[in-house]
Amino acid sequence: MITGELRSQVDKVWEAFWTGGISNPLTVIEQFTYLLFIRGLDAKQNLEEQKAMITGKPIQNPIYKEEHQKFRWSQFINQDPEVMFDLFTKPQADSLTVFEHMKQLGAAGGAFAENMKGATFMIPTPRLLDMV
Repeated sequence: MITGELRSQVDKVWEAFWTGGISNPLTVIEQFTYLLFIRGLDAKQNLEEQKAMITGKPIQNPIYKEEHQKFRWSQFINQDPEVMFDLFTKPQADSLTVFEHMKQLGAAGGAFAENMKGATFMIPTPRLLDMV
C-alpha cells in the first residue's frame, strides 16, 4: 500500500485525468505509462551522452538525433502547455510527434518500445497534458 507523498501524487494524477475527461482506469494507466516511458528515454539518452563525454566516443544508435532533440522530456517539460501539446499532436521533424517518435524506436528504445506500435495518444487537452 502506498502512503504519504507518493499517494498524494498518484491521487493528483488520477484527479487530473478524471477532470480532464479520461475516466477509464486502464486508459489512465496506459497514458501515464507512456509519459513515464518518454521520460525514461530521455534519461537513457542522458546516460549515453555522459558515457560519450567520458570516453570521447560518439553515441552508438542515439535515441534522439539532432532533429529530434525537441522530443526529449527535458526539452519540452517546461514549455507552455500549448507548445508541449503541439509536440505530441502535430507532426514536427521527419513528420513525427513526440509520441510517434517513441513508437518508431523499436529495439533502440528497449523492450517496451518494441511493443508500442499500436499505442495511441489519448490525452485530449494541453491543460491535462501539463497537469499530468
